[in-house]
Order: sequence, then structure tokens, then C-alpha cells
Amino acid sequence: MNSGNRQSSAELARSITKTGSVQTYFTARLMVDRDLVDDFFRAYAYFRWIDDVIDIDSNSDQERLTFIANQRRLIDQLYENELVDGLCPEEEILGELIHNDRGESSGLQSFIRNMFAIIEFDAHRKGRLIDGGELDWYVNTLGKSVTDGLLYFIGNGTAYPHLENRYDAGNAAHISHLLRDMRQDTGDGFINIPREFLEENQIPPDAMSNPSYRKWVKERVETARALFNSGKMYLDKLPVLRCKIVGYWYCARFEVVLDTIEKDNYALRADYQERQRISTWFKILWLGISISLRHIFKRNHEAPITAEN
Repeated sequence: MNSGNRQSSAELARSITKTGSVQTYFTARLMVDRDLVDDFFRAYAYFRWIDDVIDIDSNSDQERLTFIANQRRLIDQLYENELVDGLCPEEEILGELIHNDRGESSGLQSFIRNMFAIIEFDAHRKGRLIDGGELDWYVNTLGKSVTDGLLYFIGNGTAYPHLENRYDAGNAAHISHLLRDMRQDTGDGFINIPREFLEENQIPPDAMSNPSYRKWVKERVETARALFNSGKMYLDKLPVLRCKIVGYWYCARFEVVLDTIEKDNYALRADYQERQRISTWFKILWLGISISLRHIFKRNHEAPITAEN
């Protein structure tokens, strides 16, 4: 890809990202490695485009599934270094992103393939019930995608620890995300509660006021809380402050949703505006300050003591 195309793909990706999420745009500007900011925008923009094609532009199930199959083939071809002609501008974004990938089995490839697997799964499951095993896979796959992407774009090349709780915060965030969007998703044909549970309790997917349904929500909230706690223990071990802050911010975005669900006695709302409140922004600002101070104190405390001259 020539320099003109690279610049064009970067400009388009920046535009899509800024239009899609101003918060994501400026967080990337501040926190992502400087030489990876444009690739971060490419990653966000490509998947934003896929989402829009599937949710808005596709006129039929067959058109949606054909599009997904073509994109999977394209990802495989690009990672196999095949030359692919006739790409649209958004596919050029993906081509440049994969061309810039740093190393085999990188965090970027994990992000791309796992995020795509989630979107592909959604394209095929619309309108049908899923079982508990599928729901667990769904949560774990997105948690892995987001976490590996974070660790790739911030502090790239750092030897981040591979611990059992590496993906816990990402999994907790996705559980919270599903609860936040449960009413909207159910109305759109995406059922995020296990088929076995609905059959056992003889309730439909939209029976969100049912006591058994609310009990299930309570269990999911408790699971997310435990995973957030475990995931933050992992974040505390990260040597790169920027990555630690963004990880905590990501958790905070969804923990405020869990707070509201608990206050509502596990009755799910159609919309959650807590993230937009000024109190939430002050909390996030203070979180960044407190994490920075703790990180600096820990680093200084662990620094070796040298003899005075």
C-alpha cells in the first residue's frame, strides 16, 4: 500500500472514530502509544463499519451473512499476505492495519479475530435462543479481544504478565454490557439469557419483571463484581501506567451500571444514563489521579536503595 493510501486510510479512520465516539477518540490520543494511534483508529473504524453494515445497511439475512463470510475470507487472505484487489475504503483500513501488525500471534491479531468472531456469532444468532455454554463463550471471547487489544496498543512490546485473571476485567465488562443493553437487544432479536434458564422457569425472554429473571440478573451482577475485583488485581500488576489507567476507566464505565441495577433491585431499565452524569466524570478523573499516585508510590517503594556517595 502506497503512502497516499496509508494517509487516506488514517484520515478516514480518524473521522469514523471521532464521529462514533468522541470519548474513545480523545482517550486514544492521550493514552495509546504515539506510533500506534492511527492503527487504533483503524481497528475501531473497521469494526464500527462492520456493525453499521450488519445492523443498518443489510436488507436481508442472506445479505448480512454473505457480507460476514466475505469479511472473514478477507481477514484470512490479508494475514496470509495475499494480494487482494478491489477493496472498498473501509477494507483498505483493515488492509493497512493488518499490514502494520507487529509479530505473529500478536495482541492485534487476537483482537481482530476474536472481535470478528463475536460479530459473526451475532449475525448468525439473531432471533434464536442460545445456551449457557454459548453465552460463556460470548463473554470470554469479547473479554479476550478487548484485553489483548488494550495490551497491544498501550505499551506495545512490554512483557505483560500472563496470569489466570488476565481477562477477568474484560469478561466482567462484557457481562455488565449485556445487562445494560438487555432490553434493547431482546427487542432486536438478540437473546442474552440462556435457553435452559427460560425453559426451566417457563418464562419468555422479555419477562424481565419476573422474580426468577431478576434473580438471574442478581447472579450475573455478583459474577461481574467478583470478576472486576479479580481483574483489577491484574491491572495493578501492569508496569505501564497508561494501560493501568485505561483498564480502570474501562471497568468504571460499567461498574456504574451495576450500581444502578442493584439500586433498582435487579429490574433492568431500557436505558442507563449514569455514564453521562458529571459525578461519573469526576469519579473517572479522580480514579486517574489516584491510580497515578499509587503507581508512582509503588514504583518508588520498589526501587532498589543505593549507597550514598
